[in-house]
Amino acid sequence: MLAKKVRELAAAIKPDLVAIRRHLHAHPELSYHEYNTADYVSSQLTAMDIDHIRMSVTGITGILKGKKTGDGPVLALRADMDALPIHELHESDYKSTNQGVMHACGHDFHMTSLLGTLRILKALEAEFSGEVKFIFQPAEELAPGGALMMINDGVLENPRPLNIIGQHVMPELPAGKIGFHAGMYMASVDELYLTITGKGGHAAAPHQVIDPVIISCELLVLLQQIVSRRTNPLLPAVLSFGRFIADGVHNVIPDKVTIDGTLRTMDEKWRREAHELLKKTVTAYATSKGATADLYIKEGYPVLFNEPALTADTRKWTEEYLGKEQVVDIPKWMAGEDFARYSHLLDSCFYRLGVQYPDSEKVTPLHTATFNPDEEALSTGAGLMAWITLCNLEKNAKTDKQ
Repeated sequence: MLAKKVRELAAAIKPDLVAIRRHLHAHPELSYHEYNTADYVSSQLTAMDIDHIRMSVTGITGILKGKKTGDGPVLALRADMDALPIHELHESDYKSTNQGVMHACGHDFHMTSLLGTLRILKALEAEFSGEVKFIFQPAEELAPGGALMMINDGVLENPRPLNIIGQHVMPELPAGKIGFHAGMYMASVDELYLTITGKGGHAAAPHQVIDPVIISCELLVLLQQIVSRRTNPLLPAVLSFGRFIADGVHNVIPDKVTIDGTLRTMDEKWRREAHELLKKTVTAYATSKGATADLYIKEGYPVLFNEPALTADTRKWTEEYLGKEQVVDIPKWMAGEDFARYSHLLDSCFYRLGVQYPDSEKVTPLHTATFNPDEEALSTGAGLMAWITLCNLEKNAKTDKQ
């Protein structure tokens, strides 16, 4: 009967969820600048009579307490708030009004879904004991990320949650379906900034220069052996370079070359070893050619770990709510996500919400200028997270608060 109530409430609020999502989509803001977004989310919470506070400048957190007799646990739910520096090309009535900024990763969906979840839980507060700590987190897209900022500011304390749940849209998965992967799910992400300095000169006299262009090209090939020959082949790892600037001209060899790249892996120990290998390799090779090398590694998010027991429970509850046919296994994903910060501190489950239209060509991948998820998934996302929360609270009702 409780699942039926959740489904009915989720269906009833669908028009409101669509309106909220479209407002958020039309007014995106970049990482660490989500001021108007935070104001809007706050206004929605206030309208629901849900207490909350601002923290970490643009973040929002609060607690929704159940009114059922009993001593329940504290659980956490998280949604991210920021948009990307992308000029939107999808034409709609709710197209971004902020030039060059777009919700191309579904964070408008995530915020809307959590607001819907809280609205459902508020309506059912007499049905559960315990506390739901909600986190609207800024700056997921830009390292070091808003999760670290909010954690440092105490979002996981007073009270400390037993576990935390998050969801992320998945355009490759049909709307209505949910994807799970237990254990290591998403990769650590580090940014690499490399400068090779030689001695420039006339292109007609290469014997008189220390050519940073040739050295850099040879070095990029050599660095790939860190993955192909030094990484355990059973361990996912990616080393990619996406920016190479040799600012000479057709007849001038430049003094230096700058290269930007990324290192991603699923193992924190190997991640540290790879950092040292990168530094030693670039320094030794550049020196052997008479050049110098400077490598700056900007450490990003750690590996995201889905705690197996919590993930199994969450999957079971999802099957109860949507049916087994709507739940699928998904592979590891080499993208990064700063929900990973929470997963190193609490038992965590980060699952994927399908947003693909029946006509699959209508949804392009994440981080593209035409990304436009199926809004039919909004009520699924809100209702499912509410149901998972209720089941999670019930399962841990006898667990002492931490």
